[in-house]
Amino acid sequence: MNDLDTTTTFETAPRRTMRFPHIFVVLFTFICLAALSTYLVEPGSYERTTTEQGRTVVVPGSYAPVDAEKADWLTPFMAVFEGMREGSSIIFFIFISGGAFGVLKATGVLQTFVTSLSASLSGRDIVLIPLLMLLFAAGGATFGLAEETIAFIIILAPMLRLLGYDSITAAAVPLVGAGAGFSAAFMNPFTVGLAQDIAQLPLFSGMALRAAYWTIFVGLSIAFVTRYAARIKAYPKQSLVYQSDRRQFGDVEARPESRHLSRSDKLVLSAFVGAIATIAYGVIRHGWYIGEMSGVFLLMGILVGALARMGPNEIAEHFVDGIKEIAMGALVVGFAFGILIVLKDASILDTILYQLEGLLSGMPAVLTAIGMFLVQLLLNFLVPSGSGQAALTMPLMVPLADLVGVTRQTAVLAFQFGDGISNIITPTSGYFMAGLAVAGVSWSKWIKWILPLAIAQLLLASGMVTLAHLLSWS
Repeated sequence: MNDLDTTTTFETAPRRTMRFPHIFVVLFTFICLAALSTYLVEPGSYERTTTEQGRTVVVPGSYAPVDAEKADWLTPFMAVFEGMREGSSIIFFIFISGGAFGVLKATGVLQTFVTSLSASLSGRDIVLIPLLMLLFAAGGATFGLAEETIAFIIILAPMLRLLGYDSITAAAVPLVGAGAGFSAAFMNPFTVGLAQDIAQLPLFSGMALRAAYWTIFVGLSIAFVTRYAARIKAYPKQSLVYQSDRRQFGDVEARPESRHLSRSDKLVLSAFVGAIATIAYGVIRHGWYIGEMSGVFLLMGILVGALARMGPNEIAEHFVDGIKEIAMGALVVGFAFGILIVLKDASILDTILYQLEGLLSGMPAVLTAIGMFLVQLLLNFLVPSGSGQAALTMPLMVPLADLVGVTRQTAVLAFQFGDGISNIITPTSGYFMAGLAVAGVSWSKWIKWILPLAIAQLLLASGMVTLAHLLSWS
């Protein structure tokens, strides 16, 4: 063997890149800062009273300093355990519902359903874009469809590219669809339900206005994506990812094979739709909450597995897989509650409210409502979990809303818009970044593409929060 037959490889040390801290690191840092703040912030408390409707509210002007113990070295570590215990009902609900959807995902029925729709719309496939986005938006609004979009991107990306669309469209259909539905949700238990519970409002109350807002918000998002998809279908070279798509996937002209739902698939879909309808009926007519919803989701998981001809062990294994996928989101709730426990035990939570009251009380209430929305929007970059952010911020925002004259329903609306819009923008959103990676879209190109829609959504949400305030929505 001569020198020409050998190749010498020179290894270079990998360059260290800046990585954003894990969400648990961020939240535990907040717990430590909360413990430190007990030495920096004077403890104090408001008086509270119970209204005729049974709601506990802050008595304006009643703030006074109090004596309280400061945190010690063990406080931040105990706070995690205490937070898990405080949020246990929410955490277990997330585990059970996540496990049930793990079984549903394992059947592959939803993916088959999407592919079957594509085949039936051959030649008119642009209709597929708004139709699929509407389904994803309904999922985001009812059961918090978010992380599950990754599985749909895996199926939709090659299919939509075969139909002549680009990778941005493939990512946008699930991400923007579910994201818009999630942001303007009318009965998402992880955002609206949890926030209303903390605000001591009837579960999923204000449904009529929320449904109207959902229709407008989702309609705007669908129109934006559909218009883009139609333009790219007609003029492929206008795509921001035209060159990268061809480098990654080549020029594909074949059409996806037709797939039809079997009798078993239709039964599985019926069980899924029936579960959602049962929960909606129970919540609206009988006041169901986390316990009842958990029971229905568990029953759905078992029925779906049985109808898909899975054995008991197989159902259990997929149930555990679903829990694994949702585990981080569930445990975030406990960490977030831990921050509040430190602040409450040190009696400085009301001091923070007192300072915010002083900052905002001189402003018109409508500007305070918009300020709440913007605060939630910024916080979502650090806490990209709807349930975690609700647990962290709503105990602060609800008394503040009472003090400055903003209704609690408006405060919940400001939270859900602020939490939802940035979910498909911020790089700290794990499922979003994973979805882009699966679709083959870089974050920088995605941001350049979605910026006009994001600005439109921010303006629309600000207008909706303002209108809710002007209507004194309660």
